Amino acid sequence: MTGLSGKAAIVGAAQYRPEKYQTAPQMFHLEQVADLAGRALRDAGLRREDLDGLVINGPHFHEASVFVPAMAAEYLGIEVNFAEVVDLGGCTPVGMVWRAAAAIEMGLCQAVLCVLPARMAPFGPDEDPAWMARAMRFGGHSTAFGAPEAEFDLPYGHMGQNTGYAMIAQRYAARYGYDPRAMAKIAVDQRTNALANPEAIFHGQPLSVEDVLASRKVADPLHVLEIVMPVAGGAAVIVASKELAARAKHRPAFVTGFGERLAFKSPSYAEEMTETPIAHAARQAFTMSGTRPGDMDAAQIYDCYTITVLLSLEDAGFCGKGEGMAFVREHDLTWKGDFPLNTHGGQLSFGQAAAAGGMSQVIEAYTQIAGRAGERQLSRCDQAFVSGTGGVMSEQGALILQGS
Repeated sequence: MTGLSGKAAIVGAAQYRPEKYQTAPQMFHLEQVADLAGRALRDAGLRREDLDGLVINGPHFHEASVFVPAMAAEYLGIEVNFAEVVDLGGCTPVGMVWRAAAAIEMGLCQAVLCVLPARMAPFGPDEDPAWMARAMRFGGHSTAFGAPEAEFDLPYGHMGQNTGYAMIAQRYAARYGYDPRAMAKIAVDQRTNALANPEAIFHGQPLSVEDVLASRKVADPLHVLEIVMPVAGGAAVIVASKELAARAKHRPAFVTGFGERLAFKSPSYAEEMTETPIAHAARQAFTMSGTRPGDMDAAQIYDCYTITVLLSLEDAGFCGKGEGMAFVREHDLTWKGDFPLNTHGGQLSFGQAAAAGGMSQVIEAYTQIAGRAGERQLSRCDQAFVSGTGGVMSEQGALILQGS
């Protein structure tokens, strides 16, 4: 199939340490863009003048609702040949990276900044700080007049992400059975990884299966310790041409395959809730890169909920349909184990900084390939699978990253 030929690579990254919103510093989003860009460029060993592409998240950008790339480029003092706004929720970081790689391979640009600011911006005198709490009440659902969700989902109690993912988990249980201990093990193994990552918000806080099962049920069958904790943060990566990658400071992670699939907005309208869009996206990514699931040295799978991980493992081809819980029971998912999964702790234990949360998986794959993961560094990491998930399993993407 046509697609990427592996001539663009992630060469640098920057990521704020996750913090609770109450204690994290407030910064205008333009300030965060500039700060993260500077950090990522220093990490790569490149200059601001090397940048000629920009991919940014438009929704919820504090200083503008339109013309966001132009405002950000102006603030950075750069002129770009390629600019893009990506609005795919938690799939945004994966979508950013492959779009940047494609633009580079097309010859449009040589170095693209992919950036997601996710710390709170200061509120002006006419702005209402309570807007965020009201918005989060409905999660990713639209309350706008004319939105199908506003008419057919929200009035019946299907609001926010918890109910949607619980509904998917219930459907999975009805079709294939459900082992709460296996689901808890996903969270526990990832917490073990976080214990080896000083940047993780839950670093230094061990977790057991019993702890997970004893935690409060938020939406049956999901416990609170199977659900991400939103945090303040932000992240950026630099995707560069092969020529620029050759003079980067660290081993680059080449983007050799990608896939993307949007299947629905609300799971209410999914043909089958347990068969997710990652199946198509992962198949495309593996085919494009000429690899298979068994070739991967690590899997960095989007993990807003434990059920997200389980379905992604199955549908991406790491195990058969309905075999995910057995797969989890039979494998060690820690950085020391036979199937390293979310070696930074995953968002469940590293923290989910809004749409930037998914960039933590991208950055961890790059960090492992570059051999810079410290205590949690894998003995070998030449190929990594990365996934992104937006909405309620509604929009999913996949990347294959490979070392030079």
